[in-house]
Amino acid sequence: MTGILVVDDSPFIRKAITRIFSGRPELQVVGTAQSGEEALERIPVTRPQVVTLDVEMPGMGGLATLREIQRRYPGLPVIMLSVYTKQGAETTLDAISAGAVDFIDKSRLNVMDFDRLSRELLDKIEVWRHAPHAYSWDRAASAVPARQTVEGVLPTVCWSAYDLCVIGASTGGPPALQQIVNHIPPSFPLPIAVVQHMPVGFTRPFADRLDSLAWMRVKEAADRNTLRPGHMLLARAGAHLHIDPDLTAHVSLDPMDAVHIPSVNVLMESASRARPGRVVAILLTGMGDDGAEGMLAIHRSGGLTFAESEASCVVYGMPRAALKRGAVSHMLSLSEICQLFAARSGDP
Repeated sequence: MTGILVVDDSPFIRKAITRIFSGRPELQVVGTAQSGEEALERIPVTRPQVVTLDVEMPGMGGLATLREIQRRYPGLPVIMLSVYTKQGAETTLDAISAGAVDFIDKSRLNVMDFDRLSRELLDKIEVWRHAPHAYSWDRAASAVPARQTVEGVLPTVCWSAYDLCVIGASTGGPPALQQIVNHIPPSFPLPIAVVQHMPVGFTRPFADRLDSLAWMRVKEAADRNTLRPGHMLLARAGAHLHIDPDLTAHVSLDPMDAVHIPSVNVLMESASRARPGRVVAILLTGMGDDGAEGMLAIHRSGGLTFAESEASCVVYGMPRAALKRGAVSHMLSLSEICQLFAARSGDP
């Protein structure tokens, strides 16, 4: 049984979320709270394994509440509920940086796709129910140390032998990408294209955030943007990012039947066709298997492929799927991937 604490100042939202969980015997809403202050009082009493937390609340706001939860109960998963305004997106990205594990568009609780939102929220809860590092109050009380990342020997990469770097990520990806861009030096010789699974309205603020952290120029991809060294394009939420042979971006809704839009597979498969044997692909943390087939195409064409190891993944889904398909040249922890970019090993 997984206990969930629902925190929102709206009685309607609290009732709607409770309703989503009511038909699942393995899930139980152990309590609700209408403010951050009340949530902090309720957590030690109800002992939830997951907290859903509204971003915008009167009094102690969602971000302040999240930081206090992380301080008092390190590792307790918190899923943020947000509305997709510009301010809401920026605040939610702050929350992800502060330790929130994921986020949901709560505005859809009022519209016709309630069933889709319900499935999305249940899927996110399932991730943390079955994760090997799922929160345990018994372990927390015993102060068991967190998982340690085991570092290995970094492979040698001659970046100048390639034309393009592509990166895919989903759950847990935003903070991972922030770490990576902090380690990319000004002289890095390749353009980078990224797919991060995000809802519509979030990719532009996230690109702006990465741009503020990086030596590279980072922007949300637009049709016919040119990929060139010193630049990173982030796929726009709601549209696929294709790479043409002349390294220009092609933004399209095709294929519309993809599980994710944008899709990591679509990006990586197009990159493999555009520059066979001259692509470096990196697959980061994420739920599901998006990117596995795309990495396999790059691997088979002679490109170089890296996947984040289980030791540092928030969710070891996408990298594991790629590894099972034989698509991965090297498994590295996130810190090793950062070192790989920083070192530029093998370049003259």
